[in-house]
Amino acid sequence: MSGMNYVSVIDHPLAQVALTQLRNKRTKRSAFARAARQAALLLVTQATSGLQVKKGRVQTPLGFAPGFKLLRSLVVMPVLRAGLSLVEPVLELLPDDCEVCVHHVGLERNEKTAKARRYYPKKLRKIRPDQVVLLVDPMLATGGSARNAIEQIIAAGGRHIILICIVAAPEGIRAVQARLNLPIVTLAIDSHLNKYKYIVPGLGDFGDRLYGTI
Repeated sequence: MSGMNYVSVIDHPLAQVALTQLRNKRTKRSAFARAARQAALLLVTQATSGLQVKKGRVQTPLGFAPGFKLLRSLVVMPVLRAGLSLVEPVLELLPDDCEVCVHHVGLERNEKTAKARRYYPKKLRKIRPDQVVLLVDPMLATGGSARNAIEQIIAAGGRHIILICIVAAPEGIRAVQARLNLPIVTLAIDSHLNKYKYIVPGLGDFGDRLYGTI
């Protein structure tokens, strides 16, 4: 697959246990939300593993020790609505002295055409070229929403983008990488999309299962 060298699949045991809970159609909403949070923590840990740091030192109660600080500020960008569930775990892991801002992009899929439609009209704030953008969308299916979001990020000035998703389809990966060879971090690359453009085996509609709107 083209662009596969840019895709990182987390095979950590805890990640796979969380994914199993998310896939299970019998998982209740509260347990689903907890598993999504666990998955997000593992995903952002992997996604940010390549961030550059500045080395210094810090004083401990007993002396001095090496210290580190992130060099670049971050933008966390969830695709509404499902992506919102992954924002808090992302922010929780980032250090207090790190410059972080959250931008939102509202996209929904037309159930007839499977194409992404923008429903949140607010224009993105300016993104500096040196900032790292963590684009968060639980499901990478056709890649339409991700590509739309990427276009908006680039138009706002963003240049360094990392896509974080729980489950990805090969079709979505190809669509995104055809636009930009950006890093993709996921828990699984599933088999394919069905005729309704849902990921198989997938985990169903993430937003509906998370918010109890099935």
